[in-house]
Amino acid sequence: MARRRLSAAVALATAAVVMTPTSVQASPPGTKDVTAVLFEWNYASVARECTTTLGPAGYGYVQVSPPAEHIPGPQWWTSYQPVSYKIAGRLGDRAAFQSMVNTCHAAGVKVVVDAVVNHMAAGSGTGTGGSPYTKYTYPGLYSSYDFDDCTAQITDYQDRWNVQHCELVGLADLDTGEDYVRRALAGYLNDLLSLGVDGFRVDAAKHIPAADLAAVKSRLTNPSVYWKQEVIHGAGEAVQPAEYTGNGDVQEFRYAYDLKRVFTNENLAYLKNYGEGWGYLNSSVAGVFVDNHDTERNGSTLSYKDNAAYTLANVFMLAWPYGAPDIHSGYEFSDPDAGPPGGGQVGACWQDGWKCQHKWPEIIRMVGFRNATRGEPVTDWWDNGGDAIAFGRGSKGFVAVNHESGSLTRTYQTSLPAGTYCDVQGNRTVTVNSSGQLTATLGGNTALAVYAGKPAC
Repeated sequence: MARRRLSAAVALATAAVVMTPTSVQASPPGTKDVTAVLFEWNYASVARECTTTLGPAGYGYVQVSPPAEHIPGPQWWTSYQPVSYKIAGRLGDRAAFQSMVNTCHAAGVKVVVDAVVNHMAAGSGTGTGGSPYTKYTYPGLYSSYDFDDCTAQITDYQDRWNVQHCELVGLADLDTGEDYVRRALAGYLNDLLSLGVDGFRVDAAKHIPAADLAAVKSRLTNPSVYWKQEVIHGAGEAVQPAEYTGNGDVQEFRYAYDLKRVFTNENLAYLKNYGEGWGYLNSSVAGVFVDNHDTERNGSTLSYKDNAAYTLANVFMLAWPYGAPDIHSGYEFSDPDAGPPGGGQVGACWQDGWKCQHKWPEIIRMVGFRNATRGEPVTDWWDNGGDAIAFGRGSKGFVAVNHESGSLTRTYQTSLPAGTYCDVQGNRTVTVNSSGQLTATLGGNTALAVYAGKPAC
């Protein structure tokens, strides 16, 4: 049943929208495509990190956790159960969010928001911003008319209707085919755009028909805004990631799953044609990652608990020209439900459980490598048939990864101009001779990376 009346807040937010066809913005626009995902960091902490770390390191984007009022509770997943679209959650209020966006922009870092638009919260109570709610009733925003008729949980991923009309883990599923709901969601996203947000990561996009998301996106004040969608691949499932590429980027979960298998049980030599050669989405519309907040908890990918394999997988991802990479940065956990230390306040990296993967020396130094080698093809591939590989990025960079247990000394053929370069992994100076050759020793589970514009350490 369609609603005939918009709430005042939503009407105000959508009043200026001009309906124009969506033009897809796939891959983060600009010359820097690496996103630091500061999972459950509060907005004041994100702002500081943009200034002190992300901007200087060359990160193009920071992704922040959902900025909407949500159910109370210490668990991380409370952030994914909205009760209203006010910015009034655990991580900060509207003023803190606006300050964060402005500060990050001043540091040269754009802001992507994790947007929860598939569902509203279950249960009943009072949200983190004081709003009362019960399941299917969110005063001033949604009532029971605005939710899908299926009120059972999703049970059959072979059935498209079940996946896109029933309830994800019992959360109230919005009827995104309804015009009122589309306008309300566009009103929320437009409000965030008015605060300067540069893009959205659409949570649970698989559970929303691609056409419904296109209809919401077409109502935005910037219909070509950067847009990446969480569509988890499942073999033989009714809903597939490729359906969503007309809207923007799609997160390629197979990339992360297969990296875990290769780095733990197979040979890095197999990575020679990683990407489309493995049947993945086209690089231009793929969002990639080694892990995210869900996969590090369910064990489907590598995580910080995998030590060197995890670090080297991130090094490979940043060096390899497929997709737009996210660097997940979270916190230690033994309880997979545990929320952020200190309610999201990060006093300092590597304290109070904060892992700060985006700042690990081996990872952060590869952001500059990626920016310097952007657009260059893979050249000079070498492997030992096992877990040692090396490859160039045209005449701009060269990387070697030794995931063997023992050290490796060899001479690599590169396409680099002769000269001295800083190995940003080993923090040492190496020399490329007039024939483009580079000789180096790599310890077990270490890497080497050199690139133009970094002549010495």
